[in-house]
Amino acid sequence: MSNVTPESPRNRSHTLVAGKMLLLACGMFGFGYLMVPLYDIICDITGLNGKTGRVSISEVADAPVNIDREVIVEFTASVNQSGAWDFRPDAKTMIVKPGTLYHASYYAENLSNTAVVAQATPSVTPFSAAKYFNKTECFCFTRQAFEAKGSMHMPLTFIIDPDIPSNIDRVTLSYTFFRSPEQS
Repeated sequence: MSNVTPESPRNRSHTLVAGKMLLLACGMFGFGYLMVPLYDIICDITGLNGKTGRVSISEVADAPVNIDREVIVEFTASVNQSGAWDFRPDAKTMIVKPGTLYHASYYAENLSNTAVVAQATPSVTPFSAAKYFNKTECFCFTRQAFEAKGSMHMPLTFIIDPDIPSNIDRVTLSYTFFRSPEQS
């Protein structure tokens, strides 16, 4: 027979520990749930992880052009290890003037025998240039559907903000292409 009563210090101690563990589990779940939105907000504010901005055509029309300045934009592409793709930029580099709208494109080909849906994620380096690299149109905004052995050229329209720091003379835009987890 046990000498432990519902009011004993030992039971109160166990209840307190169980309550703290439950609170900790709830806190961890909440943190995990908020991790992606918080990460996106921090990247948007700081320019970390090379996330680029999105602007409208009307905002581009109002941007002043810096005709005395040139920036080299390099385009690179990689494929997630789980994908059977040929993915590459149509042009490797472009010399641009900040404040001017430019068009580029990437080529993607599904090398598999099944229809797939894919997505591209962008990254800009140096990281400090990310907030000055803005896109009006990008294939990375939506998922792309490919037939078996299908291919397409995917458009990209961008502008580099005229306020880009003078020490940045080269910007690399890199995309990683991967099979979308949601095949719809």
